[in-house]
Amino acid sequence: MTELPVPHLPLQQPSRAQRRSRADRWRRDAVEIAAVFLAVATADLVADVVVHGHDGPVLLVSSAFALVATAVFHSWWEHRHPHGPPGPEPTAADRPVEQPAEQAPALPPAETTLWRLRATVSDAPGSLATVCTALAELRVSIISLQTHPLPEATVDEFLLRAPRDLPRAMLAGAVARAGGREIWTDPADAHDLVDLPAHVLALATRTALDAAELPVALRKLFGQCTIRQFPATGGQSSAPSLDGHLMRLPMPSGELVELSRPHLPFTPTEFARAKALVELDAVLGPRVPQVAARLSLPAGTDLTVRRADPSDKAEALAMHRRCSTGTLRLRYHGPVADADRYLDHLLDPRHGQTLAVQSADGRIVALAHLMWDDDSAELAVLVEDGWQRRGLGLDLLRRMAALAAEAGVSTVYAVTQAANTALIAAMRRLAIPLDYQMEDGTLVITAHLAGAVEQLPSPWPAVPGR
Repeated sequence: MTELPVPHLPLQQPSRAQRRSRADRWRRDAVEIAAVFLAVATADLVADVVVHGHDGPVLLVSSAFALVATAVFHSWWEHRHPHGPPGPEPTAADRPVEQPAEQAPALPPAETTLWRLRATVSDAPGSLATVCTALAELRVSIISLQTHPLPEATVDEFLLRAPRDLPRAMLAGAVARAGGREIWTDPADAHDLVDLPAHVLALATRTALDAAELPVALRKLFGQCTIRQFPATGGQSSAPSLDGHLMRLPMPSGELVELSRPHLPFTPTEFARAKALVELDAVLGPRVPQVAARLSLPAGTDLTVRRADPSDKAEALAMHRRCSTGTLRLRYHGPVADADRYLDHLLDPRHGQTLAVQSADGRIVALAHLMWDDDSAELAVLVEDGWQRRGLGLDLLRRMAALAAEAGVSTVYAVTQAANTALIAAMRRLAIPLDYQMEDGTLVITAHLAGAVEQLPSPWPAVPGR
C-alpha cells in the first residue's frame, strides 16, 4: 500500500490587526491592576486620617452632609429639566401585561359590487399611480389590472371591487379627474375573477379541441361583440386589419371573420390575441370531437347521438331523399330543391355544432344544428318522417340547449312556421322561459337559458366515442 506524502503547510502569521488587538488587551489589563492598587492606597489613607486624626468625626459628618446636599441638588435639577434624551425602546418582556378588555363587536363587511373599468391615460410616470390613488380614496379595491400600450398612451383595464352604494357616475368622475379619458364601465360578476393568461389558455384549448368553439372563444375573450362570417370573394383583402371598433381576420378557406364592438374600440393587444386564436384554428384545420351517447327509444330501438362533420354529407343527403317535401319545407323555410346546398354550411364546424342521430345500420335518421348568431344561437332540427313522434326532436333540442349553455350563450331561438306544432310542443317541454314573435307568417321562438342551466341534462353522459 503506497503511503501518500502529507504536504507541510506553512504556519499562518498573525496579521497586524491581530497584533494590535493583543497589545491593547495587555495595556487595558495593566491599567485595571494599577487602578486597584490606587483604590486600596486611598482607602488606607482615609482610614488612617479618620482613626488617628483629631478631626476624624468632623470629616465624616461633613462628608455625609455633602452627599445629602448633592442628592438634593440632583433631584432639583431633574425636576427642572425632565426632557432628556430618549431611552431605549422597551421590549415586549418589559411592557406590563394588560388585562384583556372586552372586544367591541366586529362590524359586518360592507356590501360590495364588481366593476370592469377601462380608461386611457397618458404614457407618463405617475399617471397610473394617480388613478389608483383616486380609486383608493373611494374605498375601491383593484383586483386585477391589464395594460394595453398605444403609441402615445396606455389603455388600462381594471377589475374593481367597489362599495355597493358607490354610483357609476362617481366612479367614472374620479377616474376622469385623475387624468383618465375615454372611460368605459360595465358591471362584472364572479366569472370575471379569473387569471387572464389562464383564461386565454383555456379558450385556446377549447378551440384546439373543437373548431366550433372559435366564435365562442372570441366572444368570451372580448365580451359583448358582434361576430360575422362572410363567404370568400375574389376582391376582399387577405391581410388582417384593425380599424378602431372593427377587426377583420381572414380564414384559411378564404372566408372573412369580422368582429365589431361599437361601445369600445379594440386595442392592438386585443387584435394580437384574436389573430393568434384564428391562426391556431387555421393550423389545426377542421376538427370535431369524437363524442357520442346512446339513446334508447320506448320501442326498444337503440340509437347513437354524436357530433357530425363534413364527412357525413353523403348520409345526410340520403336522409334528405327519404324525407317528405313537407318535412323539408318546415325545416328549411324555402324551396326544397335548395335543401342540399345548405349541408356544406351546416356541417362545417366553424359555423356551429351539428348532432347526428344514427341507427344501428349506420343511417342518419335525424340532424340538429346549433348555429352561432352574435350573442345568441339558432336551433334547428330535422327528423326523418319514419322516426318522428318518438321523442328524437325533444332529445336533440335539450342537447342543443345544454351545449349553448356550456358555451355561455344566454338565449337560443328557433325559426319555424305556425303550422309546425311538433317543434312548438317540443320547445314548450324544455321547461325554459319562451318568447314568441310572429313576422310575415314566420314564428320565432326564443328560449332564455339564464338560470335554467341546472334543468338541462348533460349532452354527453359519459359514453365513449363512436
